[in-house]
Parts: sequence; C-alpha cells; structure tokens
Amino acid sequence: MYKNYPDEYIYPAIIEQCENCYNVTFPDLPGCVASGNTLKEAVDEAREGLALHLWGFEQDGEPVPQPKFNDIQANSNEVICYVDVNMFNIRAKMDNRSVKKTLTIPWYLNELAEQKKINFSQLLQVALKERLGVV
Repeated sequence: MYKNYPDEYIYPAIIEQCENCYNVTFPDLPGCVASGNTLKEAVDEAREGLALHLWGFEQDGEPVPQPKFNDIQANSNEVICYVDVNMFNIRAKMDNRSVKKTLTIPWYLNELAEQKKINFSQLLQVALKERLGVV
C-alpha cells in the first residue's frame, strides 16, 4: 500500500510568532496547521500534524502535493523553516492491521509450544519487536 509513497518528506513551513504562541502553516498543504506555546512545541506539533496530514493522503490513495521551496513569502513576524517527517513511525502507529504469515518450525518445537499453550502470533510479534528494536 505504501510502496508508491516515499518514507521521508520535507515541507517548507511558515512560523508566525504571536503574543503568547507560535503558529505553523504549510503553504503547500492548506488545512495543515499547528501551534505551540514555545517554538519547540510548535515545531513538534507541526511535525506530528504534517505526518498525519500526509498519512491521510496515503490512506485515501491520493497523490501527495509536491513541496514548492522557491515560492514562499514570509511577513515581518514570520520565519520560514523546513519540517521533515519519517512516515514509517506514523504508519506503524496508525496502521496496526494484522497480516497473516505462514511459517515452518520443527515438529518438536510445535509439540512443546502447544503443550505450554504458547500463543505463536504473540510470541513472534514480541520476538520480532525485540530483534528489530521496535517499541
């Protein structure tokens, strides 16, 4: 499903400093906005908002708008920055559907595991997460 989409994106964003907060907008993605009380909080929220916004395009099977880096204008109370996202983490978080796998193990392991009432799917998930360093 995600093979037609890149794993990483970078989009230009405009950060507007207001009296009590920072607002972030993405000129190439109308409706994708974020804010925070501090600059760090605003950028963190922008990154999460960007990831969710792009994930929506992916889920709907729509083309993701290409970022335009040269056509951005900022006002005196605004700064242009670039926000990057790695989509693997958001995809893993949002798309938690199960995938059926067929595997082969030695007979004696199957016998022992069934005697101990081991859940093969759960054990495989735990082992894969541990081996891959996934939380």
